[in-house]
Amino acid sequence: MASVIPCDQVKSCVKAADLLSTGHVIAVPTDTVYGLACSANCPESIKKLYSIKGRDSAKPVAICVTYIKDIRKWGEAAHLSDKLLYSLLPGPVTLVLEKTKYLDNPFLNPHTTKIGIRIPNHRFINDVTKMFNKPLALTSANFSNEPSTLCVKEFEHLYGYLGAVFDGGVLSQGLEQNRTGSTVIDLSVEGTYKIIRKGISYEKIVEIVQRHGLICIVK
Repeated sequence: MASVIPCDQVKSCVKAADLLSTGHVIAVPTDTVYGLACSANCPESIKKLYSIKGRDSAKPVAICVTYIKDIRKWGEAAHLSDKLLYSLLPGPVTLVLEKTKYLDNPFLNPHTTKIGIRIPNHRFINDVTKMFNKPLALTSANFSNEPSTLCVKEFEHLYGYLGAVFDGGVLSQGLEQNRTGSTVIDLSVEGTYKIIRKGISYEKIVEIVQRHGLICIVK
């Protein structure tokens, strides 16, 4: 059974990074909902993540990074200005881009050439990614088709599969409408955007990309 470790406990970030480096899947708070995280370029960790979720491998997961430069390393973002990226991030948004050659895990989103990338506006997970210094695969802390979770008690049934649970308290002010998670927006085609999931702060995010001249693609 996984230990529940308060995020404000001394060296909690170090513990999280250590568990990730040894192939564990852990539960972490974000600026939206609780997530399950593991090393994105470790095949065994990704397989374990999908198994815990009961998730179809055809459904993609996102990665979580620390800096804007990381977005450019792991996703093809040469067509996106720093000004746009810094306007969007950190925050409750997932940017979908084409993968670069550096994301070479064959089990990470094998059915698509794209990857969703997040920089949450949350100190704990940002400190963890800094220490780990590699991308984290990140998906919501729940079984597939269950509601997303705003506190650690809501996913107690997953504890037996996890390396540890890092408790950041109640997220998103406990508001039901915030269980939708981050807004997912495809920016892979130059000059355009496509909303994949509205999520939190949808209106603000659309306003930002339109202000930067991007045109909506509706399919």
